[in-house]
Amino acid sequence: MVWFIDGITQGEGRAETADFHQLQAVRAYWEAMRKPGHLPRRDDINPRGIASALEQVFLVEQIAPHHGRLRLAGMALSDLLGMDPRGMPVTALLEPVARATLSEALGGLFRGEHLLDLWLEAERGIGRPPLWARMLLLPLIGAHGEPDLALGCLCTKGQIGRAPRRFAISRILREPLMGIAPHGMAAAFAEEPRRFQPPSGRPNLRLVSSRD
Repeated sequence: MVWFIDGITQGEGRAETADFHQLQAVRAYWEAMRKPGHLPRRDDINPRGIASALEQVFLVEQIAPHHGRLRLAGMALSDLLGMDPRGMPVTALLEPVARATLSEALGGLFRGEHLLDLWLEAERGIGRPPLWARMLLLPLIGAHGEPDLALGCLCTKGQIGRAPRRFAISRILREPLMGIAPHGMAAAFAEEPRRFQPPSGRPNLRLVSSRD
């Protein structure tokens, strides 16, 4: 398995060493719902299976290429933003300079090409103490048979302080999903490879001359 890791910004990297057990629980449940060669479906996800992480869990739906909005969200996201985040773009969790990076990575996520694992660090200021986080985004098959949904989990370490708190990306990891069946246009035009067969018998084409 080859993992692709984007660049790292300045920061203390506390999110890399924190024990985010909720992420591990959500990832393990998502993996358990996978069938060989296929992603889990939205209907396969039972909240009871991730009961220990429900406050940190959220659901993102694709609204356009490279864009997703929060469809469901636990209390942890409400506490971070100081409001109900449902209907907001998932990039609202990030500082403006980091949003383009996540948007670009959402393209492959919603094609079922990879999952996303992000290390985050919040902006600091008066009433905003050090805060680190880690966010996991796992693609799901929606009602239309496409990977247009994602199961997310966001865990923090530190005090939230004055909301809203938004994050810069310290590191973003794209883990390729090998052996997943193609989706969308790629699936519609996918064909089984054919072996070349040399022509036999009388040729179908013949040379025609203007002198004939």
